[in-house]
Amino acid sequence: MDLQQLKFPIGPFSKPAVITQAHLSEWIDILENFPLNISKEVSTLSNAQLESTYRPGGWTIRQIVHHCADSHMNSFIRLKLTLTEEQPTIKPYMQDLWADLIDTKQFPIHASLQIIEGVHHRWVALLKQLSETELKRTYIHPEYKKEFSIEENMGLYAWHCRQHLAHIKLAKKARGNF
Repeated sequence: MDLQQLKFPIGPFSKPAVITQAHLSEWIDILENFPLNISKEVSTLSNAQLESTYRPGGWTIRQIVHHCADSHMNSFIRLKLTLTEEQPTIKPYMQDLWADLIDTKQFPIHASLQIIEGVHHRWVALLKQLSETELKRTYIHPEYKKEFSIEENMGLYAWHCRQHLAHIKLAKKARGNF
């Protein structure tokens, strides 16, 4: 695989021209099953295996798990802001810098797996109850200078789950040997 394929093993996110109920159902299923799927991939790994990367210069499996907890907490908060404020401008965060903090680079993954489980449980419960009007609500992402709807964000994070699961599988297979 070339570097681009390693970075995006499932390809970049592509928003459908029209988001259908079938898309929403699929995305909710992915979000709902992510805690179990990521736990299955990482729960038996040793500390040494958690230090495997999916590409040269890429994050370790440990960093990916912690990143998913951080990122998905942020997305859940963005959802709640979007439901309770009129087109809020969200606060971006520096994910690469967060991934270099000690709690991401060195700490055990158990707490982040618990965060993922709890956040996804609440996130999915809320998403399943949204009306068509609520799904169309938007927030502004200042980094991208773009509006994102709740339904588009659902697709983006379903992709995010699949993307990082693919990264973990690549790292396990490569064992850091590039």
